[in-house]
Amino acid sequence: MANKEAGTPPPIPSREGRLQPTLLLATLSAAFGSAFQYGYNLSVVNTVFKSFYNETYFERHATFMDGKLMLLLWSCTVSMFPLGGLLGSLVVGLLVDSCGRKGTLLINNIFAIVPAILMGVSKVAKAFELIIFSRVVLGVCAGISYSALPMYLGELAPKNLRGLLGTMTEVFVIIGVFLAQIFSLQVILGNPEGWPVLLALTGVPALLQLLTLPFFPESPRYSLIQKGDEAAARQALRRLRGHMDLEAEVEDMRAEAQAERAEGHLSVLRLCALQSLRWQLLSIIVLMAGQQLSGINAINYYADTIYASAGVEAAYSQYVTVGSGVVNIVMTLTSAVLVERLGRRRLLLAGYGICGSACLVLTVVLLFQNKLSELSYLGIICVFAYIAGHSIGPSPVPSVVRTEIFLQSSRRAAFMVDGAVHWLTNFIVGFLFPSIQEAIGAYSFIIFAGICLLTAVYIYMVIPETKGKTFVEINRIFAKRNRVKLPEEKKEETIDAGPPTLSPAKETLF
Repeated sequence: MANKEAGTPPPIPSREGRLQPTLLLATLSAAFGSAFQYGYNLSVVNTVFKSFYNETYFERHATFMDGKLMLLLWSCTVSMFPLGGLLGSLVVGLLVDSCGRKGTLLINNIFAIVPAILMGVSKVAKAFELIIFSRVVLGVCAGISYSALPMYLGELAPKNLRGLLGTMTEVFVIIGVFLAQIFSLQVILGNPEGWPVLLALTGVPALLQLLTLPFFPESPRYSLIQKGDEAAARQALRRLRGHMDLEAEVEDMRAEAQAERAEGHLSVLRLCALQSLRWQLLSIIVLMAGQQLSGINAINYYADTIYASAGVEAAYSQYVTVGSGVVNIVMTLTSAVLVERLGRRRLLLAGYGICGSACLVLTVVLLFQNKLSELSYLGIICVFAYIAGHSIGPSPVPSVVRTEIFLQSSRRAAFMVDGAVHWLTNFIVGFLFPSIQEAIGAYSFIIFAGICLLTAVYIYMVIPETKGKTFVEINRIFAKRNRVKLPEEKKEETIDAGPPTLSPAKETLF
């Protein structure tokens, strides 16, 4: 009744979003074309590449490489990918603002197709330098897509499907990993004749995305909030939702746009200095650092050694690796299904709990397996348990949370910080773990268990459950933690502090 007296329309109930065909196909086109490169190149046949390096060097200098030179070249090949990813994460902010989310993904395909061609012809050209250079360019592609893709999917999705679509980034990364494990089997393409084709395949998803993604809409939030084009936003929503009842969602975007005007366009430096976003920024840093420093790359690095200690022959360890890839896919898909039912916090806490426990048990196994050989099989179980735990929480869920806890004006800068932390920690683990493992052996996994524990404590104490909430509602939750008042709260206080003359409008606000 008060709403009618004040002339304020009643709140518009939000219609439950469904996975309409346009939304589903747009997700598949964007995710398969953008996330595949990141995952696919995590699994390659190292020995085949090293042989190619050595043979090429012999043809040039009539002598084989010594061990130090081979180690240097191979270290460059491996480390160029995360360094390229870091570069991509630093330029993605400029791209998503100037070209849009969809436009950025389309432009990014250049950084996938060009290196695919170069790596495919590297054997014919007898130039291993093409592989090293291509790893940098492909890293740039992964760095851009790792930030732009979850931003695009998170802004396409209705709030009740945001978790499901947000996990698609990690789902397709895992699919890329699994396909690489399959194609790199010696009987398929993991041999001296097939590896150029193995590498060139990275360009196929990018080509498919170039052919399909232009037919799908740009992010409605980008169109309305950043471009001010409500007509384009409504048209995109009609295609994505499959119905005309859009007022609740449009009103939500208007509210976010109004909140944005108070903050203005944020740079990375301003984001870091802003008190109203302090806990959001710290949260994505912890989530990204925890994702990498919790030991996933170390587990992958050490897995072959664990399999060998359990008596698995080298010729068959690649099939055990494929088995771990199956576990990875199954648990990531399980996370995608459960993220809207159980929520983000529960999956993150469960995942880190499993990972930390697996690291502790694995430490015991590695210390005592020489005295009790049966423990070696427990080591394989620990590897699979760790992969399952990481796949259900730490791997897929941060992609959802980092999109949800920032509004439109700060999301660009936040994703630049997020991507930089992700790729730097990825590089640090890959570069330092072999030395740490050589120095302290099995005890290195205790470090990872401690990081899992600390990250889980932070999530429990700080990060709220964001399931089913709008971006503005999540912003209000963090505003209380940051001890700041949002513009609308200040406005209400000013009105309440005014003269006690009653009016219908003031009664409504009160």
